[in-house]
Amino acid sequence: MSNVSRTGKEEINNATSPTTFGKSVESQAQIQDAAEASRDAGDEMLNIYRLEPIAAPDDPRWDNAPGHGIVVVAARTPGDARIVAAARELDFMEVDAAPAEDVTTANASAFRDDKLYTVIEVDRNRRDIKRGIVEGTVSVDTIRSVEPD
Repeated sequence: MSNVSRTGKEEINNATSPTTFGKSVESQAQIQDAAEASRDAGDEMLNIYRLEPIAAPDDPRWDNAPGHGIVVVAARTPGDARIVAAARELDFMEVDAAPAEDVTTANASAFRDDKLYTVIEVDRNRRDIKRGIVEGTVSVDTIRSVEPD
């Protein structure tokens, strides 16, 4: 049952939005930042963050987004740390296994789920590092279709 009502002579409201996921200016900026996660930022002040899994090993959320253990990244903010780590995972857009045209799995990363991973600031205001993974390994076997049988 819908909570949409129509009164008077207004246009029909089907409770949908004309926006498309991932097409906003903010989303495009995040996607571009993630794609350039390993670039040299020059004089940019970066912080060091440790991303640690906090969910129990039997938490059903791990079924949708496999974990990678502890990962240390250089990033601008805690949110940016999640984006930098997620950018290292394989995405459906990078292989011939896309579930639909223009669909990305970058937002489904375990790193972006605050119930699976926490972000801890380790160091701040560093100019001697590049934005990206500092320590730890992010595997590319997050997409089932590219895993060996």
